Amino acid sequence: MPGSNAPESPYLVIDLARVRDNFDALRSALSGLGESHPARIRYAVKASPMPEIIRLLAARGAEFDVASIGEIDQCLGLGVDPATLCYGNPIKKSAHIAAAYAAGVRRFAFDTESDLERIAAAAPGSEVECRFLASAPQSQTPFGTKFGCAPGEAVLLLVRARDLGLRVAGPYFHVGSQQLDPAAWRIGIEQAGAVVEALAVKDIPVASVNIGGGLPISYVDAAPGLSELGAVIADAAARHLPEHTDLVVEPGRALVGNAGVIHAEVVNVRQAPDGRRWIYLDIGRYNGMAETENEYIAYRIVTDRDDDSRAEAVIAGPTCDGDDVLYQRTRVLLPTTLRAGDPVRILDTGAYTASYSSVSFNGFPPLTVRVIGAERE
Repeated sequence: MPGSNAPESPYLVIDLARVRDNFDALRSALSGLGESHPARIRYAVKASPMPEIIRLLAARGAEFDVASIGEIDQCLGLGVDPATLCYGNPIKKSAHIAAAYAAGVRRFAFDTESDLERIAAAAPGSEVECRFLASAPQSQTPFGTKFGCAPGEAVLLLVRARDLGLRVAGPYFHVGSQQLDPAAWRIGIEQAGAVVEALAVKDIPVASVNIGGGLPISYVDAAPGLSELGAVIADAAARHLPEHTDLVVEPGRALVGNAGVIHAEVVNVRQAPDGRRWIYLDIGRYNGMAETENEYIAYRIVTDRDDDSRAEAVIAGPTCDGDDVLYQRTRVLLPTTLRAGDPVRILDTGAYTASYSSVSFNGFPPLTVRVIGAERE
């Protein structure tokens, strides 16, 4: 772990061994799908695009969900086979589709007819997935209605895809990030099965069903384990999907979240006029803690003074923006003895921290990342 040669606080440490173990655990949890529904793990690069992580997962047989030309270029620059990439963002320019196609990408996701027509024009003959909006319970960090068409519209769009000369992969849904209710996947797979059945009537075979990401990890609140989720997914697939339909899973947080620890420092402690104690850290919403927006994610914070008495505190970042407050409603108990200069560690911060970090807002640099552990098989 970090020693005297550690970078200046704040910084994120990623443990590759934990990433490797998480990938293997997920693969094991999905083994119940068997040969009838082969599982394909497609890493969501946006969660943590560190080169070491991408190389490790590529070596273990992962595919990659990429959201932009930048992520495509990064993966290809690391030697990733373009055949393992899926341009999964349904919001993309024609020029970017063409650039991805020229680079060898042959798999795209869409949720509108206009995007579908752009794919057909710029990436002829490619394989496509249509994203629909599943009726899943709300997750801790919901997408709202930004993405996804109605399931019935997905059928019509995939028929249109065939007519445009594209290869139909199948339907695609996402239950929302950090989904704590296993029933969400049961509901989504059942709805996807109805899409597959409707396509079969139109003589359109489906190669795969993409169940997206959303696999949770434990923060302050415990999350269901991969084994439990794998069993729910396998049961739903057996009930609602035809045999020999691949099941694509797009984890991000589940592979890298608990592999990261942010090392930060107390900058100041203040007693506000209303009596509340404020603790200001050198990391905030703009340099790594974006997922504290709306206090969706409650990270565990540990200190060297945890044996001392504790009291509630408001946690805030270092910038001059009044919105740079991490936890004001969430009950956070920290030692009453914390002082400026004290180190703190924010656990399970491997996902959506450095990748969300802004470019020098207020002059504060983006979050530094240090990668440890072997990339061995």
